[in-house]
Amino acid sequence: MNTLVIDLTHGGVKIAISLAKKGMGVYAFDIYNTLKPLDAKMLDVYDVELIQLEDLKNFNGDLKVIYPIHLPLTREQIKKHNPNLNYLFLTHHEAIAEILDNWGNDINKIEITGVKGKTSCAFMLKEILLEDNPLILSSLGALIYDNKKEIVLKKNISITPANIKETVDLAYKLANPICGGEIKERIYNCAIFESSLGACGVGDVGLLTNIIEDYPIANNNSSANIAKKQIFKCNTVCCEKESLDKYYKDIDHDKVNSFSLDDREANLYATNIDFSLDETVIDIKYTNIKTVDDRLLNGELTVKTFAPGAHHVSNVLGVVETGLSLGVDENKIKTGLINYKGIPGRTNKKNIGDIIVIEEINPGINTKAIEASINMINNKSDYIIAIGGDYGITCEEIDEEKVASLINNLDENIILTGEVGKNISDKVNKEIKFIQNYETVHDLAIENNKNLLFIYRSDYRKLSKR
Repeated sequence: MNTLVIDLTHGGVKIAISLAKKGMGVYAFDIYNTLKPLDAKMLDVYDVELIQLEDLKNFNGDLKVIYPIHLPLTREQIKKHNPNLNYLFLTHHEAIAEILDNWGNDINKIEITGVKGKTSCAFMLKEILLEDNPLILSSLGALIYDNKKEIVLKKNISITPANIKETVDLAYKLANPICGGEIKERIYNCAIFESSLGACGVGDVGLLTNIIEDYPIANNNSSANIAKKQIFKCNTVCCEKESLDKYYKDIDHDKVNSFSLDDREANLYATNIDFSLDETVIDIKYTNIKTVDDRLLNGELTVKTFAPGAHHVSNVLGVVETGLSLGVDENKIKTGLINYKGIPGRTNKKNIGDIIVIEEINPGINTKAIEASINMINNKSDYIIAIGGDYGITCEEIDEEKVASLINNLDENIILTGEVGKNISDKVNKEIKFIQNYETVHDLAIENNKNLLFIYRSDYRKLSKR
């Protein structure tokens, strides 16, 4: 069967080459015309032929089409170029699951998706599983840990499904150097993969953090909740109960565990939360947690960790449930969460001189995330609250009208900054301060001896350099 890989921008090159290495006849369509010369050369080396969809008229028989879940073309638009072919459609996620078939059968594997909280959950789970030398793909990069020491495999890497395969390959090359060096045994004994739009199904446990906002994808032909539904391909699934009830109540799956801040019908929920900017204490009850080894767990525990807001606590609950689903000992979960202090350049708390700075930096910050961040501050009069950001970071753009409406209804004085802040300031119907340079906001807080809540929509790598 011939195979056509569509979209060479979001990992299609890696998928096409992986399939070609298996001896398949592979074609590729560069829908966005972004193919780099080096990638084009690699495709040529492995006999992957570049075509246009119009060329399908010359094909006969069966054709497997591998496409990203957010492809702005429908299957019908592809088929029209040759209605006589026998088509088999697979997403990039499904293709990676096939490529990685039988990989990692002897280790615990976790896949994480959701609208918010994916990276935070990945790094909480890293702390819990640190003794197992986790292999990690996240928006912070492809990483591996060796005796608790972080090794960066690749810094600038996206969380597309193809980069799960890339991360596995990079770990293999680390243990089996091509140009000399000592060949080592596999370092990692578990894997944690973050994915923006769904999951491949390679996870022993899949964690769906939330569908806090259901944004459109694929040229409005699909939505986030449909893409993230792929998490249910995992052996066991942990899902926020509110999202489960709203979008996935008809899912047919034997092992689904739910978690919630306050819904006592969930398998796991918080019975009490003592919030603090330094260490929040969370009392948890869990009932009939389905594990990967077919047990049912019931019990109570108390965890302490960095979780200053309710949305952070929800992430913690998802992580605890994921750990329990894997059969991780409660004490190991507790210790890992105590060691989690947030992510520098993402959600974190730090002191600059005499002031407290709380940063909420995220490429996908939206109105609800902004509101949740503001609500976690009790003594708001002691804080400067700054909101802003950059554009073109993710496919999920910020709704400026909603943010403006939120600011209009707030009693607190807000400072807007950056490109996003400028556009929002034009839509706010009350007097508001705008500062173009986000660094000036930090200087202003220091000069006025005010604490700072800094909410910024950006790639963390940009702001973490300051």
